[in-house]
Amino acid sequence: MSTAYRCLTASLAAAAFYLIAIPATTTPAFARGEVVAFNGDVSPGTIVVRTSERRLYLVLGQGRAMAYPVGVGRAGKQWAGKSFIASKRIRPAWGPPPDIKREHPNMPDVIPGGSPSNPMGAAALTLSGGEYAIHGTNNPGSIGGYVSYGCIRMYNQDITDLYDRVGVGTPVVVTR
Repeated sequence: MSTAYRCLTASLAAAAFYLIAIPATTTPAFARGEVVAFNGDVSPGTIVVRTSERRLYLVLGQGRAMAYPVGVGRAGKQWAGKSFIASKRIRPAWGPPPDIKREHPNMPDVIPGGSPSNPMGAAALTLSGGEYAIHGTNNPGSIGGYVSYGCIRMYNQDITDLYDRVGVGTPVVVTR
């Protein structure tokens, strides 16, 4: 299944199963990209995720980038490397990968897109390899933390903004 991403914490998994998710409409007003100074040796248009900062940057060039707060992989689930956006999806369905299913055996095999219990939120940018994604969340309180199984979580408002700014093939660099 192409939407089987490793990106749900145990607490969100339990909440998803019991349909106790915070609706996307509760996204804080301050959750939007802002232009900031950026130093990095990457081309304009590249997405850079700095795990230690829990920030995602869309590099604009000339020492500037759009910055967004994100939730990143929890201990033991973080990764670093280069990838690219393989696909873009609005309100994707989600199926728990085997490691999450083992932790939560009663979880449904698929949670429909648009469901308040779907951990993918408003949109997803899947990364090459199919294991991870940059996606929205219906649990805005998780943004800014070490919370996922390796995916990069954004406020729904922010993933929608980023979704409109990037295309398939956009390079992604994740650093610790």
